[in-house]
Amino acid sequence: MTAETVQCAAQAARRDLLARYDSRAPRYTSYPTALQFSNTVDSELYGDWLAALDPGQPVSLYAHIPFCDRLCWYCGCNTRVVKKRALISDYVERLVDELALVEARLPGKVRAGALHLGGGTPNMLSRDDLVRLFGALRHVFPFAPGIEISAELDPAVLTESWVQAAAFHGLTRASLGVQDLAPHVQAAVNRVEPFEVVARAVHWLRQAEVASINLDLMYGLPKQTTDDVVSTLDTVLTLRPERVALFGYAHVPWARANQKLIRDEDLADAEGRLEQSEAAAERLLRAGYVAIGLDHFALPSDELAIALAAGTLRRNFQGYTTDRHMTLIGLGASSIGRMPAGYVQNLTAEVAWRDAVIAGRLPVARGVALTEDDRLRSDVIERLMCDFAVDYAAIAARHGVSPSVFAEDLPKLDALVADGLVTLDVGVVRVTEAGRPFVRLAAQAFDHRSDVKEGFSRAI
Repeated sequence: MTAETVQCAAQAARRDLLARYDSRAPRYTSYPTALQFSNTVDSELYGDWLAALDPGQPVSLYAHIPFCDRLCWYCGCNTRVVKKRALISDYVERLVDELALVEARLPGKVRAGALHLGGGTPNMLSRDDLVRLFGALRHVFPFAPGIEISAELDPAVLTESWVQAAAFHGLTRASLGVQDLAPHVQAAVNRVEPFEVVARAVHWLRQAEVASINLDLMYGLPKQTTDDVVSTLDTVLTLRPERVALFGYAHVPWARANQKLIRDEDLADAEGRLEQSEAAAERLLRAGYVAIGLDHFALPSDELAIALAAGTLRRNFQGYTTDRHMTLIGLGASSIGRMPAGYVQNLTAEVAWRDAVIAGRLPVARGVALTEDDRLRSDVIERLMCDFAVDYAAIAARHGVSPSVFAEDLPKLDALVADGLVTLDVGVVRVTEAGRPFVRLAAQAFDHRSDVKEGFSRAI
């Protein structure tokens, strides 16, 4: 058998594998996932959950800023284009009002150990609005020593004065949206942004002594090739970011109207997406980065890499994280919070959120109360997503149950085991190197909630 024949056979086997597993699955930034949220969690229940918090335990905060200067067609976030600054300032005032509603239900002063500004584009806030927001946050949740403050930024609308103001208030990490630098890809997603704009933003952040910079990149975008992905990496790695997030584009036009502007025929198939992902990962590893879970990379000195080595890596709605706080309080339209008792999400529609706040009501839309079984399965799924391995017997023991609770789940892994993507030992599931792109499917075997797959993005 010639080398060419062997290569052709391997490629055919790979295509067959991808065809069989090219399904949809949750990204497991939570368990249960947001699709399992319902209106059984309302303002009153959330208020009770807030009142039950331990004042001695710091919390994480998330503030959602749902505004952008431009509409990116790939975006799956809750956001809209706004040109009137007065609308943004009014939104910040309502955030301050929401903070007051939360404060009224707290059992006492609770410190903040972490703060993330997400969006949308948080740097759409004016300096005055930023100062107003930070003042209100500090008043309700005094910042604990060493607090990590991070923000998602759009380089195209970032200014040096905004960076200086954010750094003055404690910004420690910035995530810059880059996605891809190829002009034809940028045109295909309506996000034109020369590399010089990104480099300028990084320079300002470095000058302001922001300690960690993350660059968000994507594969699987319309008209994007493997060469585009690698070329973008070759360029942005000259900036030596501490972290790189490499997300697969999630095409869900039924959920996001702006994605209907992207044609299905312009998107790579599962084989093309995997080729792009693997080429990018290989380039990052050669550059000295450590692979973190499914889609993150970090320098060995970064906290993410250290947490991975220590087995303490976590996963939440912001992706892979070192955040160990048990409570995440979400603020703003559509924001999601995590309480010891369950998950809660604010009203998604900005007008409805504003109306609830003005009426003096916690602006809750839905959520889910956690059962003991949810907590058990959440731990198993998180370890699989973070470590590509889980000692489910040890986790069961910590929860006071027998490993036999997973007896009906393990057979769901049989196909993955037969294809060499997963191994099963006594009490332990491991995802093989070949199986890493399929880890969401392995995690799904332990999921007793997400039966409907149509609402999720492609698993590969």
